[in-house]
Amino acid sequence: MAIKLNLFVASLILLTNYFTEVYSVVEFTNLHCESLDKDFALFEYCFLKSVNRTYKYVSIKVNLLRTPITKIKVRFGLYKRLNGYKPFLYNMTLDACRFLNSPNPNPVASYFYSWFKDYSNTNHSCPFDHDIVLDKMPYHSLNYKLTKILPFPEGKYMLEGHWIAYDIDRAITKFFLTLT
Repeated sequence: MAIKLNLFVASLILLTNYFTEVYSVVEFTNLHCESLDKDFALFEYCFLKSVNRTYKYVSIKVNLLRTPITKIKVRFGLYKRLNGYKPFLYNMTLDACRFLNSPNPNPVASYFYSWFKDYSNTNHSCPFDHDIVLDKMPYHSLNYKLTKILPFPEGKYMLEGHWIAYDIDRAITKFFLTLT
């Protein structure tokens, strides 16, 4: 009788561990795009679209007015909301032309670039002589990257990018997301 009871308790413990796995979900909450130099670049559109409860996507199109662009830097930072948005983990500046040309790019920059590279036309090196488009990037594409590859704690986050061409700030993008 004691063996059956021990077997039952052991199987109950295994089953509760199997069924209590916690899954995190990433969801876009807002998006801001601002052109600082309207003679250089204009946002044709910048929106977060909610198709239904489970499908949201981001689309951005930037019209570049002075092409070709041969010198681009990106300063990006990850912020977590704690009584306002505070710096969290990453805040770095990188030469985008060098990053896209390099066979061994910065691993942190590669991680963030992997978030949107499949949905963007920025898949080649400099010069950029066309408009920049991020087309229908869904939030579910980030679920695996933010919960399994590099797990983040739950909370509200902002990924802010300053787009710098020829050493002058030209545009700012802010992606707001929630990890629950």
